Amino acid sequence: MPHIQLTPAQRKVHRADAHHLDPVVQIGGDGLTAAVKKEIDAALKAHGLIKVRVFSDDRAQREDYLNTLADELDAAPIQHIGKLLVLWRPIPPKEKTTSEDRKPGPRDVKIIKHSKKGGQRPEVKQVRVLGNERLTAGGLIKRAKPKLKSSKKSAAS
Repeated sequence: MPHIQLTPAQRKVHRADAHHLDPVVQIGGDGLTAAVKKEIDAALKAHGLIKVRVFSDDRAQREDYLNTLADELDAAPIQHIGKLLVLWRPIPPKEKTTSEDRKPGPRDVKIIKHSKKGGQRPEVKQVRVLGNERLTAGGLIKRAKPKLKSSKKSAAS
């Protein structure tokens, strides 16, 4: 597969983003093995933009590694500076797993309470409503189902 072609402006943005990154994969004395390619592919799937450190003094060999990785892993070569190679590939979207038995999760809701006096600002409050709670018309948070009382406690009262 040919590697991804980027414009110089896109490459510049990725170079800037990669500046603070640490190398996640290292290519040692054995060179570019299948296991190293597999690790680089996994890192590209997880992070998208990675740095690879090459422990070789031969500049032409490092340049060859960069082009080989870009072609075989369908990535874009961003930068080769010293013994570091920078590669980028868009992160694939994750598949959504829908489960019928899952309950709704927490959600953030903005509550606006207007003042009884006309000239004042309304009070705005951001609250988190959990899956087992509901928001009333008055802006109060209540449990969706009332809390059950034990039969022993109700008999004692």
